[in-house]
Amino acid sequence: MKGLILSGGKGTRLYPLTYTRAKQLIPVANKPVLVRVIEAIHDAGVSEIGVVVGHTAPEIQAALGNGSRWDVSLTYIQQDRPDGLAHAVKIAREFLNDEPFVMFLGDNVIEGGISQLIRDFAENEWNSQIVLKAVDNASAYGVAKLRADGSIEALVEKPEAPPSNLALVGIYMFDKHVFEAVDAIRPSARGEYEITDAIQWLIDHGHTVFPHIHRGWWIDTGKPTDMLEANSHVLEEIPPCIAASARIDTRSVVDSRVTVQEGAKIVNSILRGPTVIGQDTLIENSYIGPFTSIYHNCQIRNCEIERSIILENSRVIDIERTLRDSLIGRNASVKRSAEKPSGIKMNLGDHSALWV
Repeated sequence: MKGLILSGGKGTRLYPLTYTRAKQLIPVANKPVLVRVIEAIHDAGVSEIGVVVGHTAPEIQAALGNGSRWDVSLTYIQQDRPDGLAHAVKIAREFLNDEPFVMFLGDNVIEGGISQLIRDFAENEWNSQIVLKAVDNASAYGVAKLRADGSIEALVEKPEAPPSNLALVGIYMFDKHVFEAVDAIRPSARGEYEITDAIQWLIDHGHTVFPHIHRGWWIDTGKPTDMLEANSHVLEEIPPCIAASARIDTRSVVDSRVTVQEGAKIVNSILRGPTVIGQDTLIENSYIGPFTSIYHNCQIRNCEIERSIILENSRVIDIERTLRDSLIGRNASVKRSAEKPSGIKMNLGDHSALWV
């Protein structure tokens, strides 16, 4: 069994953050989403993983290396153009070597891991298994129609009248027959080789495709609101910990659901979890509320922050109103100006959004 992670997307829905960072490396609860995917595959017993990369390949390779930190072996597979998920399978064939594999979109966060999925596939003579999740707005997704025996009869992309409420999550199991499928299909109307077309080819040619119905939460971290939601879910799951090298003064109040990482310093502040404070970050004269992740080497002074993600090397200083539901990128500076005349002034990059 091998793993295949697709990590070549541009992340346009997360602009401006993804102008300068691969979307799969944006952290959730202070851990990059892509690392969470690697850990999920490793925890399921798979140690050989191919990572399909695009224009952000140098950054992803620099961040992940050879995978030894997670006790896996990573092989990078370059996809020169965004030609679709089925095309990614096609170009990964040499690495996969006709072995069964699990394919995982690199920007997905899922509750509970994939160990049961891999056990089910290993114990049955299925040609493919697809993770499905019951959703409220099925017409916004690819949707599966099931037969009476529970196998998948058809996949329908964003149907006006969905045949079920079971949406494709972005996690798949395949055996070697998928390579016949990806070679047989043609590009869709949007010019891509669609994995749904490849799966439908398997079904139409007599191969067995079964679902795995995921009962926990699942989030595609494609938009800022999705990132905040995923951050909230993961923060509720991680066991809180105060690092030995963290410093918390006697005037501060830190509740039992807060994680404070190595070298962080908490001065005259209130921290309520679930929350995580990154390495060498300073929190001073501030309130950090639930569902907030502040990454490494940040400075937060004289502020109130709730349900937000603040990335590394950023500063938030002297903000009078509570900052909430916000996603602040790397090396950012958010502060109140003491100069007259009073007012709001800012420098914002392309595709930024600001609410005041």
